[in-house]
This record gives sequence, structure tokens and C-alpha cells, in this order.
Amino acid sequence: MTTLAGHRPFLLFVSARAFSEFSYQIGTVAIGWQVYALTGRAFALGMVGLVQFIPSALLVFAAGHVADRYDRRRVVQICQYVQGLAGGFLAWGTFGGWLNVVEIFTALGLFGIATAFESPAAAALIPAVAPRGMLQRATAVATAAWQVSAISGPALGGLAYAVAPGTPYVMMAVFWLLSGILNGAIKLIGPVAVKEPPTIATLFTGVGFVRRNPAILGTISLDLFAVLLGGATALLPIYARDILHTGPWGLGVLRGAPAVGALIMSGVLARHAITRRAGVRMFQAVIIFGLATVVFAVSRSIGLSILALAIMGAADTVSVVIRIALVQLSTPDEMRGRVGAVNYLFVNASNQLGEFESGLTAALFGAVPAVILGGVGTIAIALLWMKLFPTLRDVERLE
Repeated sequence: MTTLAGHRPFLLFVSARAFSEFSYQIGTVAIGWQVYALTGRAFALGMVGLVQFIPSALLVFAAGHVADRYDRRRVVQICQYVQGLAGGFLAWGTFGGWLNVVEIFTALGLFGIATAFESPAAAALIPAVAPRGMLQRATAVATAAWQVSAISGPALGGLAYAVAPGTPYVMMAVFWLLSGILNGAIKLIGPVAVKEPPTIATLFTGVGFVRRNPAILGTISLDLFAVLLGGATALLPIYARDILHTGPWGLGVLRGAPAVGALIMSGVLARHAITRRAGVRMFQAVIIFGLATVVFAVSRSIGLSILALAIMGAADTVSVVIRIALVQLSTPDEMRGRVGAVNYLFVNASNQLGEFESGLTAALFGAVPAVILGGVGTIAIALLWMKLFPTLRDVERLE
């Protein structure tokens, strides 16, 4: 029987995704700290998410069709090369001393365009690179590798920024280049599916598919609203500097804390797959995420803050593994790109619009009230969705 450790396409895929996430996490610390240093405004931090979300939202359905019509490995590879070039631009401008907020936002917009095409294609690759019958464990292992990068990326990004503000951007460019090379080395063997011609109707086929499947609609929309309300990560520069009184390195540690919890939970799920009551487990995880968000909001101790963020990461991982497995197993391969595009739009909205919502709310009410309201709202959404989507609540198994 093929194992994950001995399956070359899966190993290449996981390594490429880890390098890509490493680059992204380095960027979140460097860009967040640089934007806040240049402006001193919480609203500007919120704009970091909005600037990336707008091009993603506009292009996501076309990107889903591209993922279903063309070689998904090549789509991902090209996008990562584009992101590497954008990272190089940020390094050039920072070392040259001429980079301003507008130019940072321009690079972020390019990241948003590339990610819009990369995400659906990468998500649709998971069933193709995972050994048969091991999708849930493969998802957990991929999440663990992704989280290793998410742990080390922010801390290293903070340290690199402290050495020189342009250094993290150089690292981003290098690791995105490596990620693209690894994706290009993946070799898949399987039947060639008939490609649908691009039409307006086929572009939006994924939307109709999701709407007709209550369990998929419920899990995707739950993630959207829960993380949209509960996203506190955009305000971490404020917490690091003004509330917990630390510097770029401390911001990197706080950024990495959710990934520590996620990595531990990924290891647990890789060894012990969820075999029953998967839907209920997902709702429980979202509620725990909301409770941990409230604890983080009121904490004045960096140790307690790190613990709360780690619990948030662990709870989010349970939700992510269930969502990915459920969506992929319920979707035919020829539609995985377009359904993945819908999923990406919802997830991306929750993360990047969540950053905008957090920045706006913090600008109006202050950082602490904004995070408290987000955590309470997340809990309320989970309880409401349990009533609205009984099909999702009753899901038992994921394989």
C-alpha cells in the first residue's frame, strides 16, 4: 500500500506549498510592520487585506475555470513566479529607500491577482497527489507542513526586518521561486478529462454546484462569517507595540503562535482521523476559536496571548481539514477548480475582508473592543449555522 512518505507527487506538492506559505508569512509580518510604521493608523492595516481581496474577488471565477481547463501545476507555478517578482520589487524599493505605502499596496494587488489563480488550482491538485483513500490524512499532513512554515516564517520575518527592512522581501522572492520549481517537478498519471469550452455559463457552474449542496454551502459560509468576525491577526501590530509592548520580533512570535497550535492539531489529525460526527466537530471547533479570540482580546500578558492564539490555530485546523476533505470528496474532478474558486472566494473574503473589518472596527472603537466583538460574533454564527444547516451538522465521515 502506498504511503504518504513514499509518494513523490505528494511530497513535492507539500514542499512547494510549505515554501509558498513561508514566503507569505514573512510578508505578513514585514508588510504589516512597515505599513504601520509609515502611517501609524489601524485603518491602513485593514487596507492591507482589502487591497488583496478586490482583485481576487474580481478574477476568482475566471481563475476557477482556468484551473479546470489548463494544467493545474503550471497555473500554480506561474503564479508563484509572479509573486516572487512582486517580492523582489518590494526588496528593491525598500533597500533603495523610495518605497511608499501606495507602492506597497500596488505589490499587494499583484499578490491578490496571483493568489486568485493559484489557490483554486492548488486546492484541486490535492486529490490528484494524495494516495487513494488517504485524502483526510494527506490534508492533515499538508496542513502540518504549511503550519511549520507559518510558525517559522513570522518569527524569521520579524528578525529579518529588524536586521534590515528589505531583507524579508528578498527571502520572499527566493522561496516563491523554489516553490515554483518544485511544482513544476510534479508528475501526474491519469486520464485526460474533456475540457469544457469557456462560456459565461461554465464560469459560474461552481456557484450552482455549491448552492445545490447544503453541506458544502454550510461549511464554506461558516468559515466566511466566523473568520470575518473573528479575525484579530490584522491588529497584531497594535497589540505587539501598544498593548503588549514588544517589537518586530515579538510580532513575529505572536504571528507564529496560531501556527504552533495548528501544527500540533495537524499531527493529531494525521495519526487519528475524524471518523464520526465530523459536522459536530467542526461547529465545536469554531466555538472554541471564538472563545479563544475573546481571551486574546482581554489579555495583557504575552504568555497568555500566545496561548490563546495557539488555541485559535488548533481549532481553526480542525475546521480547515473537515472543510477541505468535505468539499473535495463531494466534487467531481472536472469541477474542482470552479468549486475551489467559490471556496477560495469565501475563505479569502473571511481572511482579507476580516482584516479590513478589524481595522475599521478598531479605528472606530479601539483594538480591544473590536477583537471582543469579533470573538462573540464568531460564537453566535456557529450556533446559528447549526440550526440553518442540519445537513452539515449531521455529517458523520469524511472518507
